[in-house]
Amino acid sequence: MTDRLSAPPAGNSTGWLSAILERNRRGEDVGVYSICSANRSVLEAGMLQAMRDNSLLLIESTSNQVNQFGGYTGQTPTDFSAFVREVAQSLRFPADRIVFGGDHLGPHVWRNEPASSAMQKAEELVRACVLAGYTKIHLDASMHLAGDPGDRRKPLADEIVSKRAADLCRVAEDAHSRLPVGSPAPLYVIGTEVPIPGGELAEGQAPAVTKTEDLSQTLQITEQAFKARGLEDAWKRVIAIVVQPGVEFGDQVVFPYLPEKTIALSAFAKERWHGVYEAHSTDYQTSAALRQMVGEHFAILKVGPWLTFAFREAVFALAEIEQEWLGARKGVALSRVREALDEAMLADPQYWKSYYRGDDAALRFARKYSLSDRCRYYWPQPRVAAALRTLFANLQSHPAPISLLSQYLPNQSEAVRAANIENVPVQLIRNKIGEVIDHYAYACGLTEPMTVG
Repeated sequence: MTDRLSAPPAGNSTGWLSAILERNRRGEDVGVYSICSANRSVLEAGMLQAMRDNSLLLIESTSNQVNQFGGYTGQTPTDFSAFVREVAQSLRFPADRIVFGGDHLGPHVWRNEPASSAMQKAEELVRACVLAGYTKIHLDASMHLAGDPGDRRKPLADEIVSKRAADLCRVAEDAHSRLPVGSPAPLYVIGTEVPIPGGELAEGQAPAVTKTEDLSQTLQITEQAFKARGLEDAWKRVIAIVVQPGVEFGDQVVFPYLPEKTIALSAFAKERWHGVYEAHSTDYQTSAALRQMVGEHFAILKVGPWLTFAFREAVFALAEIEQEWLGARKGVALSRVREALDEAMLADPQYWKSYYRGDDAALRFARKYSLSDRCRYYWPQPRVAAALRTLFANLQSHPAPISLLSQYLPNQSEAVRAANIENVPVQLIRNKIGEVIDHYAYACGLTEPMTVG
């Protein structure tokens, strides 16, 4: 099926992305998945999948993850771009097949500041992303800032949101003009009927599907704001709008895609909108549901926590293998990686405490197994990273027997026996993450139908 998504001339991954989305608009069941992660194993798994599928790879960072002050990863946009390119070089993946995207670029990180300072920092972030080679820019100015009028519990007025988004677009266009001649012009995503960066807080009812009358108003007001600033050409490069298709996930619940609820949205995309839809929080949907979404013009599928959830599953499985295989062996110090992770989360609860609810037992469970996967913030911490290195070294020096792989990582055991991967931790983890990416590759028309999901 890879010939359905053949690339335009080499080096123009941004044009390739545009071509795929245009084919979706014409009714072809093709789309693009977006990997929203800075986890090295996740990025490696994505690149390996893209090599197998001969496809482009869309990688995005969020405003709280990567920004001009470092974000929670400690990386600026330039740092992140360089890091991804280094990973690509290590795997011999062509860097010119990567599209870099910035997710929720706007004042979210500085929302407790007055609009003047928050928007100045948001503009600096957008500028930094464009200069670092990001070509897919999600303009998100939807949050209340200190001093904004109205009830903070209700959405900010469309007029304010659209004006701020247009101001950010103006900055992006100016930054692009400073790049070498021939650099791909930015592609824009607008809208934000999704949870804030980092995930959802509630576990109640499924989110309401976006109403087409609200969508129409947002598009009209935003177009006016763009054109008022002389951004007619940039408006033509607004490739997608974020809407809510009714999908979401929480600690232990997944709200599935129900196509009967998005009939009006699908029709709107065909008849009244020059772009497609971008769907956030698609994690944990079945492959069939994801494929349906692409067919209904939700042509950009964002995925993040599900990928690091799979990383965590693989690490925990390897820790069990380590205990069973090496626990009684003299001279081997076990990694205690699971304990190191929980200790790090307890010592610095800022990334999970406001997301998890319940008594001590419930919190202990959520820290490990929540679908929100807040533990993804803690793998880079020094003690956790050191424990991971010990785990990898132990199982590299003492490869696990197939019987244990079969017990804890059965699909990876089969891949080892088929000589598709080696029995080493790095490849076992990549393969486990690849099981998730397979769902998205199928949904986007890159692979044959899956046997499950």
